Amino acid sequence: MKYGLILTGCLMATGVVAEERQVYLEAQDGTRVQIATLILAGDGTYSVRMQEAAFTNHFLSMRPFKCLEGPAKHWCHVPYPYEIARDVSADLTDLEYDFLFLWKGAGEYGINMWNGVYYDLSEQDGFIVGTLHEMDMNLLAAPPDAGELRPLKAGDLHESDPDSHWLPRMVIE
Repeated sequence: MKYGLILTGCLMATGVVAEERQVYLEAQDGTRVQIATLILAGDGTYSVRMQEAAFTNHFLSMRPFKCLEGPAKHWCHVPYPYEIARDVSADLTDLEYDFLFLWKGAGEYGINMWNGVYYDLSEQDGFIVGTLHEMDMNLLAAPPDAGELRPLKAGDLHESDPDSHWLPRMVIE
């Protein structure tokens, strides 16, 4: 059963109108950075409130980015630029699109769009856990076809070696 279906059923059964969950990115050593609060409604819709204090402002490749500064790499949030339903009642894909990132070396001036970070989310023991996948963010440069809300396909995502990245895991609890 998909997480969204479990979550929506639990919220509706308990009469909960909304639930807040904290969103963390986690390093290999277990250190966590809180990046957002997820507000879930009883019908499966949600909103995201980013933790602005965790991010620093960077102007990279002629565009503003909010980045988490790591010792060797920076993780820059890339808000999904197109329409999104923000509904987890069927699956977690919309939520995955809300947490897209690019990484760049801490000493690099610009960004490389092929350094995209996509967290593939699943439900594990009552939490939502995301494993890092790499992607070419250039795939999102042009708007998707009319009516297509989810343009990324499984073949566009590449499982990553967790040891090669600063924040290989997302946890929502």
